[in-house]
This record gives sequence, structure tokens and C-alpha cells, in this order.
Amino acid sequence: MTDTDTANQGNGAAPQAPKVNMRILAQYMRDLSFENVAAQKKMQGANVQPDIQVQVSLDAQKRDAENQYDVATKFKITSKNKADDQTLFLVELDYVGVFLVEGVPQEQLHPFLLIECPRMIFPFARRVISDVTRDGGFPPLNLDTVDFLALYRQELQRQTAAQAGNPAAPVQN
Repeated sequence: MTDTDTANQGNGAAPQAPKVNMRILAQYMRDLSFENVAAQKKMQGANVQPDIQVQVSLDAQKRDAENQYDVATKFKITSKNKADDQTLFLVELDYVGVFLVEGVPQEQLHPFLLIECPRMIFPFARRVISDVTRDGGFPPLNLDTVDFLALYRQELQRQTAAQAGNPAAPVQN
């Protein structure tokens, strides 16, 4: 035991918070869909200027095992031609990580699951989207990094606004 350890034992210092432990136990594609509309409609030529819109949604659920959670990131990506608003391709990906999460206080668990966990699996989902767009005959789509904290805050604001507009709306966690 060091002198520092001995000195801290009797000083009445507050106990340290439990150490947070998070591990990815598994990750997988729950659902993947790629529709190459441009090829189906036989669109071609230099007049194609893609406009890409990305929608991201999140979901987390407790598993039967203790301290384990499924966290799903769902992407819906639509590419349309700027010139004529014709759809070029559509990608839908539901990418799930199975996480072991220990030491996170209950009141902080929800934001932890919907911010930190998606942040950990995002690079893998980005690679899947890049590969599928490339294999579909388009340049690989490399998504910009998603700000999961901002996404979480937007969802909280949306829920707050919905509850303010409807006082009888149930509180959801």
C-alpha cells in the first residue's frame, strides 16, 4: 500500500462512482435493402447529378441476459437526380449491435444506449452502405459522421413539443 492510499482511507472522501464497462458482444445486419432505380428505368448519361438525403433513427431494447442491450441504427438513404428529381437509388439498412453495459446509472442509461453505442457501431454500418452502393454500380457512398448527441437532443425536443401540444400524452422513456 502506498502512502497516498493510506492517506486517503481516513479522510472521508466520497466513494468513487462505479467504473463504466461497455463491450460490443456482436453486431449484424438485421435488414438490408438496395434498390437501383436508375438501372431499372435505364437512366444514364452525364446529366445525372445526385442529391442524397439520409435519415437516421435509433432504437434500444433490453435483452433477456443481465446488462445486455440491442441497439439498432436504421438508415434510409435516398439519392435523387437534381435535374429531374428522379430517384437513382434507395438504401435501407437496419444495423444492430449487442452491447454489455455495466456501471451506468439508471438515469443515464437511455442516453448512453442511444448516443455512445451507435457511435461505436457506426463505422461498420458506414462500410456496409459504402460497399452496397459501390456494388450497385454507383460511386461508394461514404456517409459523414453522424452526431448522435444532436440526434438524441432533437428527439427529446420533438417528444417535449408533442407532449406540450397534447397534455394527455404519456411520458415515454
